[in-house]
Amino acid sequence: MTLSGRVALVTGASQGIGRACALKLAASGATVAVAARNQEKLNELVREIEAAGGKASAFRLDVADEEQVKTAFKAALGQLGKVDILINNAGITRDQLVMRMKRADWDSVLNTNLTSAYLCIQQVIGSMLKQRWGRIINITSVFGQMGQAGQANYAASKAGLIGLTMAIAREVGSRNITCNAVAPGFIETAMTSGFTDDFKQNALKMIPLGRIGTPDDVANSVAFLASDEASYITGHVLAVNGGMLMG
Repeated sequence: MTLSGRVALVTGASQGIGRACALKLAASGATVAVAARNQEKLNELVREIEAAGGKASAFRLDVADEEQVKTAFKAALGQLGKVDILINNAGITRDQLVMRMKRADWDSVLNTNLTSAYLCIQQVIGSMLKQRWGRIINITSVFGQMGQAGQANYAASKAGLIGLTMAIAREVGSRNITCNAVAPGFIETAMTSGFTDDFKQNALKMIPLGRIGTPDDVANSVAFLASDEASYITGHVLAVNGGMLMG
């Protein structure tokens, strides 16, 4: 698989799955625009990609802020000329039982995880339609498929991404643009590092492959969906969960 000549933009690229996706896409030949709130981490990522012979640019972005989305994407399109591949990865958690969940925590998670994807898609869809080629990949979650106690906001946002994926796939498929989702299971990231050992051991019992996933496991799937080899796949939710949820 080669992504030579393609331009990819990855949100939430400063760490975890987003960072792994940026590195993998760059290694596959794409020029990568990395976007997140932490400018210092983005600059480090750009240096790492360039040191490996790749091309990358950093754009500071809080995806929950609509004006920042518009500004960052305008800057990326102006500097790089186009965005062929969009990876909507940015996400947060604000866990709490629903009876105690504050409205602000509901809104924050829905805005960051779901509304931002819609905003980012709007910024690139025009140029993708014009060139009749595009790849939109939304990072959802196994918990958007099966639910999770204490994560009503997170599960709802990730389930919403699945519906968004399918709707966009139907809207733009005739223009050779695909829209897919990747649904990671239990992945070792900063977001999951705070879990207790007991929680992790119980989670492992639910995973037939018997291990926690890595960001690279997700990034490899994203790179495939971004490639020409996946040109006949759209509206699909690719499970990267070690068998935690099947069917």
